[in-house]
Amino acid sequence: MGADRELRVLSALLLLLLLVQPHVVFSSTPPFACDPSNPSTPDYAFCKTTLPVDKRVSDLVSRLTLDEKIPQLGDIAPAIPRLGVPSYKWWSEALHGLSFWGRGIHFNGTIRSATSFPQVILTAASFNPRLWYRIGQAIGMEARAIYNMGQAEGLTFWSPNVNIFRDPRWGRGQETPGEDPMTASKYAVYFVRGLQGDSFRGRRSGQLKASACCKHYTAYDMDNWKGNRRYTFDARVTAQDMEDTYQPPFRSCIKQGRATCLMCSYNRVNGVPTCADYNLLSKTARGLWGFTGYIASDCDAVALIYGADGYAKSAEDAVADVLKAGMDLNCGDYVQKYAGSAVKEGKLSESEINRALHNLFSLRMRLGLFNASPKHQASGTIFANQICSKEHQDLALEAAQDGVVLLKNTANLLPLARSKVTSLGVIGPNANVGYKLLGNYGGPPCKGITPLGALQTYVGSTRYVAGCDSAACTSSSIDDAVQLAKSVDYVIMFMGLDQDQEREDLDRVDLVLPGMQQTLVSSVAGASKRPIILVLLSGGPVDITFAKLDGRIGGILWAGYPGEAGGLAIARIIFGEHNPGGRLPVTWYPQEFTRVPMTDMRMRADAASGYPGRTYRFYTGKPVYRFGYGLSYTTYSYEFEAEAVTSIYLNDSLPLQATANSDIPSYNTASIGSNACGKLKLSAAVSVKNHGPMAGKHPVLLFSRWPSLQHGKPVKQLIGFKSVHLEAGEITKVVFSLWPCRQLSRAMGDGTRVLDGGSHFLVVGEKEHEINIVF
Repeated sequence: MGADRELRVLSALLLLLLLVQPHVVFSSTPPFACDPSNPSTPDYAFCKTTLPVDKRVSDLVSRLTLDEKIPQLGDIAPAIPRLGVPSYKWWSEALHGLSFWGRGIHFNGTIRSATSFPQVILTAASFNPRLWYRIGQAIGMEARAIYNMGQAEGLTFWSPNVNIFRDPRWGRGQETPGEDPMTASKYAVYFVRGLQGDSFRGRRSGQLKASACCKHYTAYDMDNWKGNRRYTFDARVTAQDMEDTYQPPFRSCIKQGRATCLMCSYNRVNGVPTCADYNLLSKTARGLWGFTGYIASDCDAVALIYGADGYAKSAEDAVADVLKAGMDLNCGDYVQKYAGSAVKEGKLSESEINRALHNLFSLRMRLGLFNASPKHQASGTIFANQICSKEHQDLALEAAQDGVVLLKNTANLLPLARSKVTSLGVIGPNANVGYKLLGNYGGPPCKGITPLGALQTYVGSTRYVAGCDSAACTSSSIDDAVQLAKSVDYVIMFMGLDQDQEREDLDRVDLVLPGMQQTLVSSVAGASKRPIILVLLSGGPVDITFAKLDGRIGGILWAGYPGEAGGLAIARIIFGEHNPGGRLPVTWYPQEFTRVPMTDMRMRADAASGYPGRTYRFYTGKPVYRFGYGLSYTTYSYEFEAEAVTSIYLNDSLPLQATANSDIPSYNTASIGSNACGKLKLSAAVSVKNHGPMAGKHPVLLFSRWPSLQHGKPVKQLIGFKSVHLEAGEITKVVFSLWPCRQLSRAMGDGTRVLDGGSHFLVVGEKEHEINIVF
């Protein structure tokens, strides 16, 4: 099948899946409440746009009977005809583009596709918040467009996934921004701001364009591993790990990103299902972080609290538990079925239902769905020409290019000179299967080209052998691949994983290439005239130590799941039309790491038991590739500016309280006070020079480390990053604004944060700068 045609067929297949579902009749006008043509509308206070949302919602809820209220608590909320309130579908997905997953978005009308951006793990590798914002912005724009075209029954998107990619085997790690809490936090903030219609700096622009939902709250990072299922798993997490690893992305998503939805996860945390945990939902999210949106359950999570999990004694208890804890919306119909009987049994009060409804209807009003026809609102001018626009497709290409990571480039094999490649051999199960470019939670792409199809546009004499029956590679045509390798100038192999190896509800048990892939790669490398180029498609890391050390493999690229423009992005990088600058957002572990149970939630290493720790912050083993690793076709150097601050003096009049059992003075940041912490700011300036022959985008990563690793301190931690574009030979200055209470503090065993006196080291590349904090 031709490469271009293959992706078109993919779109057709995805569309067919939708067409066999119950038919939905669309009109050119999207659903809305408060129709001016309805004679009752002027009498409803909830329709008066001059009133505050709180008052409008209170009026609406006061008009509902209990029998009308309860059905609104599920993801399919029925219409309330007597009040002119249409039905609403809460569940839609937009992880890296509008998806056919969920219930609210439909591609069986005029709109048949949407821009498919790279899977999140690859986008994160750019370390570029402005890019993340622009992708969110583009998705929000396409969401409004498909709604205005009458093909959406909701504008609430249960994205992004900001769980920490704690274990390399996790099938859903591909959906996340990686293993680093700061990176995941920043991704959450900027993607949410873009999708919801805020400015890059966070200024509200009025009406929400769409609603984003940060999930899965919290300590959720295992799906199905050796009989351990996410539905019943009890994540045992220390207060220290909660504070400095699992919670930061959700806290940032709410406080800085101002997300309008939070999704509680399937698992328990320290014995309590997250959707029934008052401490997590009400005390922490709403109380400490100031969350004002709605809290949704993961799908059927409430049913599991009584069923598979056995936490509640009855269905009514489960429903009462979650609503009292602060959950508002059940993905599924379990709450709709049992809330009425829970009220009759005295286990649930109507006031708790009213609280949930207040949060749900407030969000629908903030989306403008109770402001008469959306076509007469500011977002009513966004139509089909915004979907799959050239601007958005160019952005998809930019994101794919900026995320690809160059892992190896022996003797500057790459980039290839197009004029000197007379024949090209393309081998591998991931070379000519377009849907493998998309990743989990994809949607029908606007258009696309497979890697093979893109390479054929560069080299006319390009021949292809799959080499494996699939990514599983249970059978391999090694002889055919070897014969091809012997007959061409250059060989490019497309190997790695796919959604049959890693996805939701499927974790890996190995970190090596599946099946016979390694044998195939080594055989082809041994037969090729020149060192081969290996391109890996995968969400999770792979132990490719053999390829790293094999001199017959000259170049290695990791391309994640690069989206609809991924094939072209890879070809442009191979032939030097784009200089790769991506850096790994996850540690690539050796296969021996699989001895560590996925169920062990500890981050910090334990030498006594041989536990090696997790992520670059705590892992004590030798990685295959480290977090933040990435080569370029040019070289960069760093220098801290001579005028950089060397000492920070805290006001000695502050009522500081030293922490106990510490070898150095350490002070609780809460005792310093938020005002004092806010004023305690410094700048770290780093000069960056491009020494090579090519211009390129380059993420500058700033880490901090302590002089010792006592008291559970990280080996190092990322505290800032910026992406810069440098022409060949250009020098620029990158300035990082730092707040020591935030970036230089650490979590104690009880979860409190402390700021240590004495030395702290700022690290960029191989350069270090010492700062001394004086109390």
